[in-house]
Amino acid sequence: MIKLIVAACAAILCCAPTVLAQQTPSDVVSFLVTNQSVQTGDFQKDQAAAAATRDTITRALLVNLASMPIPTSSSGFAYRLDPELGTMSRVSDSFGTFFVERASTSGRGRVSFGASATFADYDRLDGLNLTDGTLVTTANIFRDETAPFDTESLTLKMHTNTLTLYGSVGVTDRLEIGGALPLVRLHLEGTRVNVYRGQQFVQASGTADVSGVADAVVRGKYTLVSAATGGFALAGELRLPTGDEADLLGEGTTGFRLLAIGSAEHARVGVHGNGALAWGGVSDEADMRGALTVAVTPRLTATGELLWRRFSDLREMIAVSAPHPTIVGVDTMRLLPGTTATVVSTLVSGVKWNIASTMVLTGQIQWRLGGGGLTAPITPTVALDYLF
Repeated sequence: MIKLIVAACAAILCCAPTVLAQQTPSDVVSFLVTNQSVQTGDFQKDQAAAAATRDTITRALLVNLASMPIPTSSSGFAYRLDPELGTMSRVSDSFGTFFVERASTSGRGRVSFGASATFADYDRLDGLNLTDGTLVTTANIFRDETAPFDTESLTLKMHTNTLTLYGSVGVTDRLEIGGALPLVRLHLEGTRVNVYRGQQFVQASGTADVSGVADAVVRGKYTLVSAATGGFALAGELRLPTGDEADLLGEGTTGFRLLAIGSAEHARVGVHGNGALAWGGVSDEADMRGALTVAVTPRLTATGELLWRRFSDLREMIAVSAPHPTIVGVDTMRLLPGTTATVVSTLVSGVKWNIASTMVLTGQIQWRLGGGGLTAPITPTVALDYLF
């Protein structure tokens, strides 16, 4: 009898029209996951399960989008004082790194600024495909059956264009301060499809387009040890809540990041490593980064970087089942945070070209490694830096 009621309800729902929504990205995600086109008293969906899945997905998107790594604001030209000559000289022929900080500074009184443009089409969240309709948000299964009789599947397409303005100034030969301001345009569109015993219909659809300032960053770096072959520095980074949390552009609270920076640089080759801890914002974070720079020619540098980030307050999504609140013998699956902290790994490769005087043009690609977090297959960036 219960199965007949479920079948009758499904037949009614198949006639439901598509529902459209155009609000903030957070509102759209909530609408997509929890909306029911038709409410009936026969087969009531487990609203608590849908709400739990909504909260899990929305938080995962917020943490990943709001905490995307921001390019270093340090200049591609790094100088140190030559004690024998009493003048400033280039540290190496390299034009530096993309996201990894190096220990040297641009030098007293030197001012740099730049702009980068990044384009990303996100297609996976914790390894789950967002674009092919296989992301099951909730599912109902009779305990005497092996497969769900009712599933809700979500499709999400997300694209961002990010323009980051950044700059730095050498206060002393050892102290440098800088900052970065990301401007983001986010497009999100999605559809939730219900499938009952092979019968498929659209339950909800929605789109959102937002543009605005993401969280701004203020940085300070001090070189503790400076030698002809490298150095060691400490840096602090304050992430300000200038982005709108509802638009998935900001963390909503102030965050702080402390970095230890080590560099070994020669005329043509440089190796750099960063270790960092972050507090506040949407999640505490442990951060390890490494970079290798090679001056192919005096005007061209090739750079490779590896970024590893662990979010302690963000867990990988897992499917969890619990008894349906009103239908005996039915379990409902929902997505919940698991016990494993999310780890995001990225490989970055690219070149820096000294096109004129103290102007550097950068081209780079971020490559996805592993399945942690919100990721795109590749994320290209172009940037232009200038040093006064």
